[in-house]
Amino acid sequence: MRKYFFLIFIIFIANIQAQQRPKLVVGIVVDQMKMEYLYRFSDDFSPNGFKRLMNNGYTFNNMHFNYMPTYTAPGHASIYTGATPSTHGIIANDWFNRSLGKDMYCTDDVDVKTLGDGSLKEGLMSPKNLLSTTITDELRMATNFKGKVIGISLKDRGAILPAGHFANWAFWYSNTGAFISSSFYGVALPDWVTEFNNEKKYMNYINKGWDLLKPLATYNESLIDDNPYESKIDKTKGPVFPYDLAKLYASKGAETLRVTPYGNDYLADFAIKAIQNENLGKDDITDFITISFSSTDYIGHEFGPRSMEIQDTYLRLDETLAKFLNYLDTTVGKDNYLLFLTADHAGAENLNYLKDNKYNVKTIVIKEFVEGLKQFSLDTFGVNLVLDYSNFNLYFDRKVIKERNLDFDKIKIFFKDYIKLQDHVRRVYDEEEILTSSESDYYLSFIAKGYDPKQSGDLVVLDKLAYTSYKATGTTHGSPNSYDTHVPLLFYGWHIPKGESFAKKQITQIAPTLSQMLRITFPNGTESQVLEEVLGGK
Repeated sequence: MRKYFFLIFIIFIANIQAQQRPKLVVGIVVDQMKMEYLYRFSDDFSPNGFKRLMNNGYTFNNMHFNYMPTYTAPGHASIYTGATPSTHGIIANDWFNRSLGKDMYCTDDVDVKTLGDGSLKEGLMSPKNLLSTTITDELRMATNFKGKVIGISLKDRGAILPAGHFANWAFWYSNTGAFISSSFYGVALPDWVTEFNNEKKYMNYINKGWDLLKPLATYNESLIDDNPYESKIDKTKGPVFPYDLAKLYASKGAETLRVTPYGNDYLADFAIKAIQNENLGKDDITDFITISFSSTDYIGHEFGPRSMEIQDTYLRLDETLAKFLNYLDTTVGKDNYLLFLTADHAGAENLNYLKDNKYNVKTIVIKEFVEGLKQFSLDTFGVNLVLDYSNFNLYFDRKVIKERNLDFDKIKIFFKDYIKLQDHVRRVYDEEEILTSSESDYYLSFIAKGYDPKQSGDLVVLDKLAYTSYKATGTTHGSPNSYDTHVPLLFYGWHIPKGESFAKKQITQIAPTLSQMLRITFPNGTESQVLEEVLGGK
């Protein structure tokens, strides 16, 4: 009899422990989303998308990235590792690697093969360059690899880095219109992915064309449709609605989908198929799906943050999000999933828009800056010592310096003095200053957290506020300034209290907070600072 009651007790405890985790965690990253979009477009959102998350979940209004450069790959890596590039090693999207002496891409892996209908190069990807574990890795280990992890995005880096090293699968969009993967994850695509690809339902979106979702008067938060700050994705007409996507498809193929809001819809369609066919959230072992919406970034780069195109994109994403939440309610259960939504970086105002409104700012012409550096080197040292300049990093040719027995400290001092004289430069730091930085220099702390001495440059340049090296239209990002660092963070669902915070928070707090909520090990590179506001509901 005692054994019987003891067995009942053990089952009871096991059930309680199982309930201490949600059935499914959904991580959503909206590429290049500025926090202010939630404010500016609020009156035009439905109650069922972004507003549902904000009104029934927890909103962090003052979330920031805490390093430089603010790009897509380090953004995704930092969200899911709880670490910065100085620790997780993803210091940009692509970069010149000092140790290797050559350029590299964040998820390059020549030892794998493409799975699916993509070019050979599109699938040569894996997370091997990511040095830290992710929250998704830790969940896999915590469940003895029984909990599934799936990562999806239009961008390879948006799928691979969040899913981590131990993911069951990561899928990304090929310019053939198919979702592909690599042999890092398996020997062949799952049948359901092949079936989804064969349906080619992206053509339904292409054939619809892109016109305004709502009446023209709705878009009074944006500039007029035809303005000089937007790129022409159709070279035969101005950057104005409507867009004939079938015409663009005829010349650009399935790549056309990326620069339309339908890229988000197609990804959401694929996410639903993944949840269905991988049986995510169907048992008491927690699964995790990471979803990165990339079209917001492509559209932001082309049209800028004040365009009707970007507003229309977010109004449509609001509807897509509402449908996806309803799907989760039906299939996983309202109280059984934990969802968070954030961004991998924000974005700057268009530089010419600022200039036309009398803000004193100039475009940085990188080619001219680099040519000036090389000429300065020739005039001062009799030889070109500039090996590479990219991602704000200047690399010296150490081989030539050694061969000529030049004074490296003197070289750095002379170059720093020259660079400081350039109109666009705010400050310049060398490796020693970066590695011994303190919080007293606000911007130096950003640079230090984005700096890896084995990969980064000998000098790092900090540009002046609002100065960018981008084209005349659209926008870009990468700086440590608030317009690039300030992003939304919304928590919703399982054990999340209602509320909001205006205290400044850091993006690296997301992953350890999830670890605490799930009662699992922290990712191994995180500083372990958590968001206590959303832990009170447990």
